[in-house]
Amino acid sequence: MELHMQSHHWERRTPDWVSAAVAGLAGGALVIALEFFWSTLVLHESPWRPTHKIAAMVMGRGALSQLSQFNLEIVAMALLLHYVLGALMGMMLAAIMAPFRFDSSVGMEAVIGLAFGLVAYLWNFYVMTAVFPWFISERGSGPLLANLLFGVVAAVAYGQLERWRRPSRME
Repeated sequence: MELHMQSHHWERRTPDWVSAAVAGLAGGALVIALEFFWSTLVLHESPWRPTHKIAAMVMGRGALSQLSQFNLEIVAMALLLHYVLGALMGMMLAAIMAPFRFDSSVGMEAVIGLAFGLVAYLWNFYVMTAVFPWFISERGSGPLLANLLFGVVAAVAYGQLERWRRPSRME
């Protein structure tokens, strides 16, 4: 009996971009749901607070006024930006996973997703705060957990979608 082990060395392998974008959207949907839950039930704050901070990345600091008030334009912009960034991050994750065959098993996908989520958290809340300082106050266990879950969901969803869309691709 011959045992074939997946080697995780680099090889020329293009990601499935559609699966990657959809996986990022799935991870983003989880994160936004967690944001609403966390801010409302754990922090006892308005669920609109995170949307104002996200929208301010595009709309400017004016979106930060009245953080607890619902504003359709601000919420729509926040959701649009959040999902675009989620899809882009899903594609970045797939660009890492595909060439190294990190999509070879659900366990490997989860580990890579956790690592990606940690890097995303550090980037978002420690590097990008130089440009968007209003996110400094968001550092903590809730956003860290949300980023870790985003990474795991996006990585596992990517692996599953890729296998479903291209069954002959996995050998």
